[in-house]
Amino acid sequence: MALDQQLEKERALREVRTAPPPMYRVVLLNDDYTPMDYVIVVLQHFFAMDREQATVVTLKVHNEGRGICGVYPKDIAATKVAQVTEHARAHQHPLQCIMEVNE
Repeated sequence: MALDQQLEKERALREVRTAPPPMYRVVLLNDDYTPMDYVIVVLQHFFAMDREQATVVTLKVHNEGRGICGVYPKDIAATKVAQVTEHARAHQHPLQCIMEVNE
């Protein structure tokens, strides 16, 4: 009897599945001061985009007000946001980078 209960508990534990962690979009926001060439460099450096892909995202930021740079787990997304923001401030650009839950 005790063995049956223990086996039942183990079976129940195996059946419990955790949901995958939520993913987060890293988004660049448009401003009137940051040069587009600088945004392209940021996308190439921090998001490993080639020049063509970085240009497409840069034009999306410019024309639509925001552009998605990538989708990452929370810690990586937060690190990318911090790196981009720090780099932009060091180069005296008001470029804003945010993260939001990917739905």
